[in-house]
Amino acid sequence: MALTNANQIISEEVLGVRKMILNRPKQLNTLSYEMLRSMYEKSRAYEDDPTVKLVILKANGKVFCCGGDLASGYTYIQLGHWSFGATYYRKEFCLDYLLATYKKPLLAILDGSVIGGGVGISIHSTFRVVTENTIFAMPEVLIGAFPDVGASYFLSRLPGFFGEYVGLTGARLNGAEMLVFGLGTHFVPSKNLKSLEDALEKTVASFGSPSVATMSMIINKFAQVQVKSDSAYLRLDMINQCFCGESCEEILSSLEHLATQVQEKWVIDAITSMKSANPLGLKIFLKTIREGRSKNIEQCLETEYIAISNLIAGKISKNYYEGARAMLIDKDKKPKRMLQKKWWPSVFLDLSPRMMIGCLYNFPQKLEEPMSVHQNSDVYQERFLFGNLKPISSN
Repeated sequence: MALTNANQIISEEVLGVRKMILNRPKQLNTLSYEMLRSMYEKSRAYEDDPTVKLVILKANGKVFCCGGDLASGYTYIQLGHWSFGATYYRKEFCLDYLLATYKKPLLAILDGSVIGGGVGISIHSTFRVVTENTIFAMPEVLIGAFPDVGASYFLSRLPGFFGEYVGLTGARLNGAEMLVFGLGTHFVPSKNLKSLEDALEKTVASFGSPSVATMSMIINKFAQVQVKSDSAYLRLDMINQCFCGESCEEILSSLEHLATQVQEKWVIDAITSMKSANPLGLKIFLKTIREGRSKNIEQCLETEYIAISNLIAGKISKNYYEGARAMLIDKDKKPKRMLQKKWWPSVFLDLSPRMMIGCLYNFPQKLEEPMSVHQNSDVYQERFLFGNLKPISSN
């Protein structure tokens, strides 16, 4: 039986603990617009409720969240207007901002894949529990877009140039690697998760308002450290050597040079990924992550919102739609555009400075409001977050 909008997010209350449970397991818990709206409303209510001491974010099924529901979004945009997609991203980014600046302790239980939009709703949690089942990735450049949901902020804070590596290649990290790089805070075997939740509930019931340090001590009782010998952390020096380049061309050249010196799978995988990725998305991400190191989360989300709106508007290229079609709709994994080339622009040299400026700094046009589902609090938050954007003419 199909899930209704009402039960795509399940809420549970245990004394001073509130739980938000993603509940679209057959769709890999991809985030629908209704889920974003529901999570936003619940999160705001929990933050303002003095009886709530801890909020837990988890998911039903074998994955945590495989990102936004781009397949449905693609269909809606094809039937309507590109601003449908921009409205979705505005809602998603507002939720990301709210959770990034949350005033209550947040615990995200990442038992399974956490990809794209799933990272955005969990990465700023006070506690980010990973398990042996956790897989992290930001693969947007491979499907015609670029890492967003605040990636230019949180990936730019990783050691060295590891964030560039993750975003430009879509590389996957396991739970242990997430822990080493600070993307996770605790590694807890999945068999211990229920006991962990029970212990935290008892602690909140006993102490009323336990400190973050107290809750961290509770989690530590169930945690352990696992780092495989082939961990990405052990090759960080080589990653830094390649991904410190000032341009995508320089980074790719460094990788190709390294491939002549070492026989390591990660190097070949990185080269293959970058060569198969959307050049425009690669360029946008490299620019945003470099600028993101000196920006706050709100500024990063604003820049990413302008860029994704331009991609959806299709003024510069149709890569966003072709990537979604090839990877998520028809699943032929063969995006084609303009004279049967894989992407357009198909190579870095075809990307002019004017294209990049148009993507990152010029809002495509004043957005209409195609869906009247916003609550007053949502509208206020959106104006606060994106109030400084100055739309330009669509001509």
